[in-house]
Amino acid sequence: MKAEYVNSFYGATQDVFKLMLDLEVNRGELRVTEGLAAGKDANIIIGVTGDLKGTILFGFEKDMTLDMVKIMAGMEMEEIDVFVSSALGEVANIIGGNAITNLTSYGYKCDITPPQIIIGQHKAASTANERALVIPMKTDIGEFDIVLYLLGQ
Repeated sequence: MKAEYVNSFYGATQDVFKLMLDLEVNRGELRVTEGLAAGKDANIIIGVTGDLKGTILFGFEKDMTLDMVKIMAGMEMEEIDVFVSSALGEVANIIGGNAITNLTSYGYKCDITPPQIIIGQHKAASTANERALVIPMKTDIGEFDIVLYLLGQ
């Protein structure tokens, strides 16, 4: 996986979290996973089309998800309901869109598909790609993963 993929998603995540949540994001140690990535309580899947093809998986734990919505909407939530999942999907969608925009500076022409939101603890998530790059992200309210299943030119 190319460094520009990681840099584009990491930069977009930092920007969105700072702007929307006033939170700093730090990247953990990158790792490659074969076939399956561990699922979380809230998972958002965004497809990528164009010069790069594949899927981006954002995985969040419940407590972090609820804290994010509390910061964004000022509402205390106890469960991941339609409102919470919609807000989380929008955050992931903005990060994905900004990352794809960042990739244009490297000469890639891509687009993203609308997010699919999967709520509930899942043992694993997979796509047709055999290998994926896991980018662990750390904030003051919790940790989450961005998993890139991307095939390029």
